[in-house]
Amino acid sequence: MHIKDKLAEANRTHQPMFSFEYYVPKTAQGMQNLYDRIDKMHAFGPQFIDITWNAGGRLSNLTCEMVNVAQSVYGLETCMHLTCTGMPKEKVDNALKEAYKAGCQNILALRGDPPREKEKWEAVSGGFHYAKDLVKHIRSTYGDYFDIGVAGYPEGCDDQEDPDLLLEHLKEKVDAGASFIITQMFYDVDIFLDWVKKCRAIGITVPIIPGIMPIQTYASFMRRAQWTKCRIPPKWLELLEPVKNDDVAVRDVGKDLVVEMCQKILDSEILYLHFYTMNLAQATRMILEGLDLIPPAGVATPSLPWRQSLGLNRKDENVRPIFWKNRNKSYVQRTQEWDEFPNGRWGDSRSPAYGELDAYGIGLRGTNEQNIKLWGHPKTVRDISSLFVRYVNGELSSLPWSDQPITAEVDSIKEQLLELNKRGFLTINSQPAVNGVGSSHCVFGWGPKNGYVYQKAYLELLVHPELLSELINRIERNPDLTYYSVDEKGNLKTNSGDGGPNAVTWGVYPGKEIVQPTVVESISFLAWKDEAYRLGKDWASCYAAASPSRHLIKSVMESWHLVNIVNNDFHDSLGIFSLFDGLEVPGLDQSMEISESAEEEAISGEKPAITNGSAKALLAEATNGVPAAAAPAVETSRPEIIN
Repeated sequence: MHIKDKLAEANRTHQPMFSFEYYVPKTAQGMQNLYDRIDKMHAFGPQFIDITWNAGGRLSNLTCEMVNVAQSVYGLETCMHLTCTGMPKEKVDNALKEAYKAGCQNILALRGDPPREKEKWEAVSGGFHYAKDLVKHIRSTYGDYFDIGVAGYPEGCDDQEDPDLLLEHLKEKVDAGASFIITQMFYDVDIFLDWVKKCRAIGITVPIIPGIMPIQTYASFMRRAQWTKCRIPPKWLELLEPVKNDDVAVRDVGKDLVVEMCQKILDSEILYLHFYTMNLAQATRMILEGLDLIPPAGVATPSLPWRQSLGLNRKDENVRPIFWKNRNKSYVQRTQEWDEFPNGRWGDSRSPAYGELDAYGIGLRGTNEQNIKLWGHPKTVRDISSLFVRYVNGELSSLPWSDQPITAEVDSIKEQLLELNKRGFLTINSQPAVNGVGSSHCVFGWGPKNGYVYQKAYLELLVHPELLSELINRIERNPDLTYYSVDEKGNLKTNSGDGGPNAVTWGVYPGKEIVQPTVVESISFLAWKDEAYRLGKDWASCYAAASPSRHLIKSVMESWHLVNIVNNDFHDSLGIFSLFDGLEVPGLDQSMEISESAEEEAISGEKPAITNGSAKALLAEATNGVPAAAAPAVETSRPEIIN
């Protein structure tokens, strides 16, 4: 969606809107940290974000990557900066092509600053001299596809301090095809408002978005003010100077000053604010809270139960498999090469091919050290199940199969999930049954107003091989239940007929067809199976070769089964959990001890010796669905029944 249309909507509804700017980090870890922050700040409700451009080299490529991720994965309307600095026409065209492919429809066209090694700005051979030339090129090449913004300077810029001449240049950029203006930061609101009047007086009619710089520390506040040569009101210095050595106090005082400035802007009927976040959340959040602009939790209902992508060709996508519910980025990455995306029904336009597991963003997140710090050194199955218990309780922010913290959706089945995990059933995905709650419900609501939302109870978990047969027998005795069970090698068992799509979430709305945005089906489950087992193996690989933790986790991945269960009676909230009555994983507290030769065996790739007799419980191979003659000769015990 074009930014000019969002601005017009703000004016029409008289509802203020805001946006965020982020700059490109220099390291891979910095990129991941920023993605996490962008994801969290998404909840603040920005109407768009913009990503700065670093001319030439790796960082300019990262700008294109960030735009793609923000649009496709996080569903954020994104504006890409594009500069003339160091950019011949060929590079400009490549950047625009990447923005187009990402589904980005907004460009901020800038001349850019001179490289650090040069005092004065110079155009490169075959490049553009001024931002107006870049605007003209974008318009002549792409027509109205891109909405184009330009920069405005209420207090002058480095190489031009004549305010009248700068206004003439701004008018030329707008006349060339720009449809909105974002200003450089300022702190004197009266200077900004007077400048806006001058813009209107010379015929500049497009929306002007003020650039707001939150105050993080006194030193950074002074440095940025000096760099941009913006005036600091005396009152601000009087209040900030006495607390300049106390960062918390500076942030608090600065918040009040910036809130007062922003409120005066909003009171002047300029209903948009653009925050230069400096990739930080707290100071920006404090200002938005001071302005009462952050929507309360649950007030704004999403259009779908999963975050919608704004990637090219994905804007009408409205059906996904439930398996990637907690790994949205991975699903987007693995399906990004599809020519079409499901709309209306899963089978209408589905591609059967999922991308490879080696693509960026699909494997386990974080470094080995970070993951070990988060998940510790499990030595027994109970240690692993305790991690799941902590996750369900909200004490862990993530698990290998869940990139995000547990949500309020599971509150109605929380006690049942906790009990399952305590008995060794490792639950990696679930949803409760929902029978016709309003589409504006604070937890389950999605879609247009005045509708009703439904869900079938769904449970996905890792099951010990010795319990699988009994569990399947219990499932098959209930005609309302369907399931899929698969092991790492791909041996699949199901009672779901042809394995076609089974809608597990749907919505009913006035004047619309029934919307079925979440399904369970066989092809996707097998693709998810590969990823789920890969994530477990990645977790195991965080530990040293001879580590008991490594071999414990690896053994679970090699022998346990991934099972999903759907209760097709959406009136039944808890019946799915009765399947597990009296069942507990054997050997929960048996630790895995590695023999002295394990290190050599691990390096050579051979299976290490287990010395305490627990291998049978941990490494047993299930024979369900496999001819007995083909299955390894493993002695197994009956499931442990708890009275």
